Amino acid sequence: MMLGGGHGHGPGDFREEETLGKVYDARLMRRLLRYLAPYRWVAVIGVLMLLLLSLLQLAGPYLAKLAIDRYIGHSDFAGLTRISLVFAGILAAQFVLRVSQTYLVQWMGQNVMRDLRLEIFTHLQRLPLSFFDRNPVGRLMTRITTDVENLNELLSSGVVAIFGDVFTLVGIVVVMLWLNWRLALITFTVLPFLTVATFLFRRFVRQAYREIRLRIARINAYLQENITGMVIVQLFNREKRNFEHFRRLNYDYLEAYLRTIFYHAVFFPIVELLSAVALGLILWYGGLRVFSGTLTIGALVAFLQYAQRFFRPISDLSEKYNIMQSAMAASERIFKLLEEPEQPSFTPPVKHLEHCRGEIEFRNVWFAYHDEDWVLRDISFHVKPGERVAFVGATGSGKTSIMSLLTRLYEPQKGQILLDGIDIRHIPLDELRRAVGVVPQDVFLFSGSVAENIRLGNRDISEDVVRQVAQALNVDRFVERLPRGYDEEVRERGGILSTGQRQLLAFARALAYDPKVIILDEATSSVDTETERLVQEALEKLMVGRTCLIVAHRLSTVQTADRIIVIHKGKIREQGTHQELLALRGIYYRLYQLQVVGLRPSRERETAQTTGAK
Repeated sequence: MMLGGGHGHGPGDFREEETLGKVYDARLMRRLLRYLAPYRWVAVIGVLMLLLLSLLQLAGPYLAKLAIDRYIGHSDFAGLTRISLVFAGILAAQFVLRVSQTYLVQWMGQNVMRDLRLEIFTHLQRLPLSFFDRNPVGRLMTRITTDVENLNELLSSGVVAIFGDVFTLVGIVVVMLWLNWRLALITFTVLPFLTVATFLFRRFVRQAYREIRLRIARINAYLQENITGMVIVQLFNREKRNFEHFRRLNYDYLEAYLRTIFYHAVFFPIVELLSAVALGLILWYGGLRVFSGTLTIGALVAFLQYAQRFFRPISDLSEKYNIMQSAMAASERIFKLLEEPEQPSFTPPVKHLEHCRGEIEFRNVWFAYHDEDWVLRDISFHVKPGERVAFVGATGSGKTSIMSLLTRLYEPQKGQILLDGIDIRHIPLDELRRAVGVVPQDVFLFSGSVAENIRLGNRDISEDVVRQVAQALNVDRFVERLPRGYDEEVRERGGILSTGQRQLLAFARALAYDPKVIILDEATSSVDTETERLVQEALEKLMVGRTCLIVAHRLSTVQTADRIIVIHKGKIREQGTHQELLALRGIYYRLYQLQVVGLRPSRERETAQTTGAK
């Protein structure tokens, strides 16, 4: 709730975002490489191109050495022209290879990300509803967007680029030692200082990036909650307080990011400084060797170029460290999500619903959302085909849980649920849910037209069926007033429709699939009296031949049911018709007195007390 002043998330909610992971995890990398399998030849070609690029980059300084020592020093214009053309050809080849390699690697990375996003989305759709009860939507969105993008950086800018840097670095070291091992050792004297600087940089940046991920997760969570609850924010004048809270979150994120900028601003100039020191030592020692005649000017120039290129991949590798670490943490979170057990379609042996009649039976069903905190206790009842049964009781008594179990949104811990005498665990989920239509209390409409929200993409439901169902339920009365009728876009969450209109649309959606069992879960709770009367008339026509389960708080909507089941604290306490339950003078009678009779009994007592006093 927005009224509490906080954003509704404690530190524990972002524990996963704090995960740093190893810089390299062989187990995770093996799983990632599976996604590269369909594109393995692209990956091989990309690595070979990098190897060739590294070799061509090594050729430049050596060609400069040859040009100076063999041709410039001897005024050989023809030789200088030849080697210049060779150098130009190498540059052209590098350009073509770089463009081709970058395109191939990015193409491969984007295709792998597409495959991974599809797998995550498919997996999410098959997870049981209990998974979504304990995982915030914002966190799941992060998995399929930010975390997947981090893996794309690993493939396109991380692993493959690291191969290129390593090839280049090893090649430069070998060539430098081959050209002049003494100058090479002088170049390497700055490596201990560079190692210390790199170690400190990685240590501080690692912590800074952890704080960035934590703070951006908090910003995303607060934004999602604030936008979703905008009605409450504005009704209770929370704009200034919410702005102040977001300002603090935003400032914390800024501070964390500025720290990473500071570390980068210090580290890379240090690398440049050490590189300059190494070049100065090479010039000094190399110059002395040139004076003594043991080193040519061309070799000294080539060595200076190799030394400059020696420090570049070291800086790049330090940058890749962060990409690798972020990608390993992202992959660990993604694979943890993919390891969540999917809801099985059925428990063997499979039993198909040939012609559903709508007979329902609960046998000693126990259910809890958490451990043994029982919501339903030993529930048993039988519903005949075509019977209308209402479930009433106080909030939290377990009415909606019974409906959720019938559609296998949740699984009971004990007992059996039968549809036409078949344990619903043996019925494939798609068959079960085709046989059972649900109109929930909290209606969700997708972005799209009115007609699309009724048929939900099922092309087997024709336009004629959509219109017939809408007309029978009096939905057409408000749809035809819309500018484009059934083609009108309802926008996100059905923003153009009232709550009652959304519920009527959901009712039409359920009936368009022609189920044998209809569940009405507080389906008329937000419908005005006139609309409710129209719905009741439509029900009288459309419920013929269908089993109907009605969950309601308003007892006026269930009085015509064939049977009313009273649920109290997870147990069935009373059953019977409206008149039979009133005659019992039990729980249902008390509910009826509170709702229908209202305060009349207390007023009668006050009158009697006043009369007695007189």
